Amino acid sequence: MNKKWFLGLWMILGAGVIFMCASNSMAQTPDHEFVGVSKCSMCHKSEKMGQQAVIWQGSSHAKAFDTLGTAQAKDVGKKFGVDNPQASGKCLKCHSTAYGFSENKVTDKVTVEEGVSCESCHGAGKDYMKMSIMKDKQQSIDGGLKVPDEKTCAKCHNSESPTAKTFDFKTMWEKIKHPMPKG
Repeated sequence: MNKKWFLGLWMILGAGVIFMCASNSMAQTPDHEFVGVSKCSMCHKSEKMGQQAVIWQGSSHAKAFDTLGTAQAKDVGKKFGVDNPQASGKCLKCHSTAYGFSENKVTDKVTVEEGVSCESCHGAGKDYMKMSIMKDKQQSIDGGLKVPDEKTCAKCHNSESPTAKTFDFKTMWEKIKHPMPKG
């Protein structure tokens, strides 16, 4: 009787572990598909669209992956047991859209070299990228568009960041905002 009880316990524990692993991998599957910055830039680089892609290209977000290749990043990485920050999910979760705020890559449609691109802040774009959908804000939101706010930024700009001591949302927002022109 003890052997059956012991075997039953192991079966329950094993099933629990399998369920937890499956739940973790499912939790990291995005609700929508990513398309990559080249698709977004096709429309959002124009004057009519406020040159949003051009503003992004000049931002620290666009260079977030490159930052991980610096000597400073490698020194910081060593303190956290990371030999190569450009290959570590611990770093890429905030330095690359391809990781979707997790330590595992969530899409192959976005290269890690894109850094923090459109879809990190605005959500995976496949279901809202069509012009017919983008013209209707609610339809875009229903398709996965996120309107970024301070909570969006705090996914990375927080106390877990090894280099950011404080984050002043209002000041930083002024540096990265890219509104649509009126008219």
